[in-house]
Amino acid sequence: MTEDPELTRREEPRPRVPIRIEEALAALAIAAMGAITFANVITRYLTNISLAFTEEYAIALMVVMTMLGASVAVVRNHHIRITYFVDRLRPVMRRRAELFAIAVTALVFLGLAVYGSRMVWDEYRFEETSPGLGVPQWIYSIWLPVLSVVIVLRALGRGIRVARGDEQ
Repeated sequence: MTEDPELTRREEPRPRVPIRIEEALAALAIAAMGAITFANVITRYLTNISLAFTEEYAIALMVVMTMLGASVAVVRNHHIRITYFVDRLRPVMRRRAELFAIAVTALVFLGLAVYGSRMVWDEYRFEETSPGLGVPQWIYSIWLPVLSVVIVLRALGRGIRVARGDEQ
């Protein structure tokens, strides 16, 4: 399979806030997940006892890592898409379609931030705890609305760059 030359020569986007932040945090999250899982495997192998609580931390870190990855994908324009029809549009219409897609992305993650915030507030208010460790559930859940806002801001920034013609 040959690579599309347009994809290989595409320049790295230059947002005002560097995406290295999200990349570094995602790397930390995946490293922590690996360390926690490795510790669980070693402990289970040596002692025949499983550290059941590690699953709770690993799942929370996986959610954080997924949201950070989504943020990076928004900036780099790497989200999965089907472009059969859009690729056949004139450049002006293609830009409008891209701006529409960015707006929908921002709205979806804004909704996730709003409803996620309500969920976190309810978990805090009703003092819900996690099933495994009894940790306040909002500590895990807070990252969903926070990182959704980050994605909204990244989408808006990309929308501005596309509208100005800095990016396709």
